[in-house]
Amino acid sequence: MAATPQNPAASAPRRKVSRHRGEGQWAAGHFTPLNGNEQFKKDDDGLNVRTRIETIYSQRGFDSIDPNDLRGRMRWWGLYTQRKPGIDGGKTAVLEPEELDDEYFMLRVRIDGGALTTQQLRVIGEISQEFARGTADITDRQNVQYHWIRIEDVPEIWQRLEGVGLSTVTACGDTPRVMIGSPVAGIAEDEIIDATPALEEMKRRVLNNKAYSNLPRKFKTAISGSPLLDVVHEINDVAFVGVRHPEHGPGFDVWVGGGLSTNPKLGVRLGAWVPVDEVPDVYEGVISIFRDYGYRRLRNRARLKFLVADWGPEKFRQVLEDEYLGGRRLIDGPAPEQPVQQWRDHIGVHRQKDGRFYVGFAPRVGRVDGATLTKIADLAEAHGSGRVRTTVEQKMIVLDVEEGQVDSLVEGLESLDLTARPSSFRRGTMACTGIEFCKLAIVETKQRGAQLIDELERRLPDFDEPLTINLNGCPNACARIQVADIGLKGQLVLDDQGEQVEGYQVHLGGALGLEAGFGRKVRGLKVTSAELPDYIERVLKRFQAEREEGERFATWAARASEEALS
Repeated sequence: MAATPQNPAASAPRRKVSRHRGEGQWAAGHFTPLNGNEQFKKDDDGLNVRTRIETIYSQRGFDSIDPNDLRGRMRWWGLYTQRKPGIDGGKTAVLEPEELDDEYFMLRVRIDGGALTTQQLRVIGEISQEFARGTADITDRQNVQYHWIRIEDVPEIWQRLEGVGLSTVTACGDTPRVMIGSPVAGIAEDEIIDATPALEEMKRRVLNNKAYSNLPRKFKTAISGSPLLDVVHEINDVAFVGVRHPEHGPGFDVWVGGGLSTNPKLGVRLGAWVPVDEVPDVYEGVISIFRDYGYRRLRNRARLKFLVADWGPEKFRQVLEDEYLGGRRLIDGPAPEQPVQQWRDHIGVHRQKDGRFYVGFAPRVGRVDGATLTKIADLAEAHGSGRVRTTVEQKMIVLDVEEGQVDSLVEGLESLDLTARPSSFRRGTMACTGIEFCKLAIVETKQRGAQLIDELERRLPDFDEPLTINLNGCPNACARIQVADIGLKGQLVLDDQGEQVEGYQVHLGGALGLEAGFGRKVRGLKVTSAELPDYIERVLKRFQAEREEGERFATWAARASEEALS
């Protein structure tokens, strides 16, 4: 039909009309699965896989496992397939998942608040020796991770863990992960408020609860009443930070929307003060907002930090109060005070509020083994009350030590190469799992970190400034590279001969607690693994030469020239 004045659009080019698909938010009516992960979660709740593990997979072996369980739902019970040995980092992003999968698993034991009895620690150590080839790494979220786990052994491991009150439930997966807490909650002399009652109630409400077992992605929680800000609250999905309200007394300041990985964001304050008995209500409300309003269409935008960035803290607080707290208005409150010291790891000997002492000590980059853990349990029973803790820096603490027992405990730990008087390098170096076991990794980290500690102690024996060196095997930042003084992101680089070798992109001057921020990247700066000790020695000597009185490494790195940092 020819165009006429009555039909002018007939001659115009057709324009494709498209409707915005939304972000997959349940609260907006977007319930249709929008990616493979959402589909398998809709097909069957991840918590249900336990029955199949116990009745089918552990009986019939690895080859009987359904792929959606193997690389999906089994994470809801702390199980990941580990990397097949012998696959170099250049193949990480090239091979299909089934080509990377070994027939063994990493199994993560959740340790909320880092709280363990010596009985629990001994069982963890015994399981390590019997089922995990001795492996038992302490993570930077206070968990313990095994490797070399066979599916046939998982039911027996669960039985032993649960017999002493431990669990692997939702240690992984799109779920509320372990709730990290101050390792000295309830005992530290300087504590603002003990978060333990809130933490226990939070666990009671959400663990094994199918109301919260299908979140858009993982959900990370932190709570602490310590003035040291000892739970990296700025990089959790939700965090409760101890503060003193001028009218209402001790309580918690609420933060939301933190997270690292490839798109790092620091959490933001809601400006709300919450008393300890109301923390679980607010916690459930924040998780429910994430469940209902979180973005499910694209996995790389499915963390709470993206919703918080789009909404802002004011809208987030308004939705929390109106829709999830029944219209209850939260009390405005103060921000946390800056900690008075840079080290927040509780390493060393410290007096408790009851007059006894706690002793924090440092394994190398969180790497221990089952035999060592059982010996730590023996030492803690002989010198304390039977309570130990893990920390968010891959360290451990023995609680309740009488003054006359301190020296003997410290000597016993030293005999296990676990020092309560570590160098700055041993104290401040962390490493993720790395290519040894992780399917996402590109380079080695644990052994490299341990060797780096030894080398720097030899080269710079008098260096005693607080310093964090974090090694990560890939860009996902499990070892918090962006907020370290020296953050090392694993990648393949070219050496002087033009050969592709393991190396790191360098981030410098990141920090949490004291002037929190992300480290800077020097343009083009990449370091091979072999060059790493030389590079760090060079940068630290320049820092010592150029620093102003009392200046921290992160502050110097922010103002230093690129030449000084290269």
